[in-house]
Amino acid sequence: MANKAAISLTTGLEDAEKVTVALLVAVGAAESGRPTVMFLTKEAVRLALAGIAVGTACEGCPSIPDLVARYTAAGGRLLVCPICFNAKQLDATALVANAELGGSVQLWEWIGDGATTFSY
Repeated sequence: MANKAAISLTTGLEDAEKVTVALLVAVGAAESGRPTVMFLTKEAVRLALAGIAVGTACEGCPSIPDLVARYTAAGGRLLVCPICFNAKQLDATALVANAELGGSVQLWEWIGDGATTFSY
């Protein structure tokens, strides 16, 4: 299916504005009916843990929890780099329901014949 969307995010809450922008793009894709995956690497892997994706990046910005809730409700998935996740000694049992550990092989398998991609 060529209308898939893949959003790669390397930044966690240390740059909440970048997280917000990536989530806005992901929400837009998922809510428009596109199969959507966010590939989380580096510090972004922490966002796949329950209770971590919190806060509001700026005045007038939507809150990160609201964006996450909309993304999840629209069927958006999180693919979490296992190398990054394990290097931080994080607990896989704390992953949110729409998250799974998976690396570049799983990302390419999901993309298949094509997807629109964004990287933040």
